Amino acid sequence: MRMPERLGRRSLQLVVGLYLYGLGIALVVRSRLGSAPWDVLTQGIINHVPLSFGAVTVITSVAVLLLWIPLRQRPGLGSLVNALLVGPFADLSFLFLPELDALWLRIPLLGLGIVAVGAATGLYIGAGFGPGPRDGLMTGLHVVTGRPVWIVRTALEVTVVTIGWLLGGTVGPGTLAFALLIGPLCQFFLRVFAIPPSKDR
Repeated sequence: MRMPERLGRRSLQLVVGLYLYGLGIALVVRSRLGSAPWDVLTQGIINHVPLSFGAVTVITSVAVLLLWIPLRQRPGLGSLVNALLVGPFADLSFLFLPELDALWLRIPLLGLGIVAVGAATGLYIGAGFGPGPRDGLMTGLHVVTGRPVWIVRTALEVTVVTIGWLLGGTVGPGTLAFALLIGPLCQFFLRVFAIPPSKDR
């Protein structure tokens, strides 16, 4: 594959992945069965500030990127674009996703959202432009503390869920389902969407 074509495919995959990520977040939130850990925090914050879900997501992402500095993590282009676009894409998705009352509709909404976030993660990480802000924070803390990745990730997510819940964010069975399913889904979709290294010299 020639370099311009490869760069074009990677760029498209990055943007599609980030849009799908925002859509997945919106689907999970609209299910009202419990949000993903970091989105519980976002929901909690928007209960106390006059900002949209997407705006708070951007502010949180930028704050997390700043935490990379003492951890000696270097953001890639994808890290920066992720921080700036996922929130607006989530807000855009909320505009056309209706509020649903029927549980039999909200459960598949949750499932679709979790799968969408897993596929989105495979798309944007597979594009090779760098990890998202929260992924980089996790790996940076793993290196600095020497603790296993799963312990670092669990500690981070328990912390943000607790803070978000105390602020009024939605915690429920969907939060647990997300925590249990997102790892295997990301692993699967990373294999599907990873772009192999170019053989061009």
